[in-house]
Amino acid sequence: MTGDEAPGLVVCAALRLEARAVARGLTRAPAVVVGYRARHAARLPGCAAVAVVGFGGALDDRLAAGDVVVAEEIRGGGQPVPCPAARTLAAALAADGLRAHAGPLVTADRVVREPERRAWAADGSRVVDMESAHVAAALPAGVPVAALRVVVDGPGHPLLRPGTVTRGLAARRVLARTGPALERWAAALA
Repeated sequence: MTGDEAPGLVVCAALRLEARAVARGLTRAPAVVVGYRARHAARLPGCAAVAVVGFGGALDDRLAAGDVVVAEEIRGGGQPVPCPAARTLAAALAADGLRAHAGPLVTADRVVREPERRAWAADGSRVVDMESAHVAAALPAGVPVAALRVVVDGPGHPLLRPGTVTRGLAARRVLARTGPALERWAAALA
């Protein structure tokens, strides 16, 4: 790639910790930190595709810490954004040995409490984050987006409890294994 070409895929994460983890498995795509609630999403470089990755909270009580949820649709903050290749990406992650699922993702503006979890779970949403809808809204029309979250907390294992650190470290190891499938997803778009 010359200095004038835009990258094919840009992988973005809210936290430097998440970006460093996913970068371990990437060979061609850059991992970019967009900040808490994606406050730096407008600074993303031009690209052919974007993947939003990181940790998330399960809404579906069948999900366990370390499971990967790939968004079929990103909800929150406006019109839902469809992610038509979600099942293909989830299958690629499963082929790499990860427990991967597909389903709707919802972006919240704060840490979600139990009543909100139940309401979003009732509408079919499987995981919650704080960035994906903001990143999707910042993209130019026509740029494909994927969103995946590794479950750290959820029903039965709340975020602000002992055990979060252990679940977070396990989730970081899982996130580090998602890069190859993300790059295969982006290559298939070309």
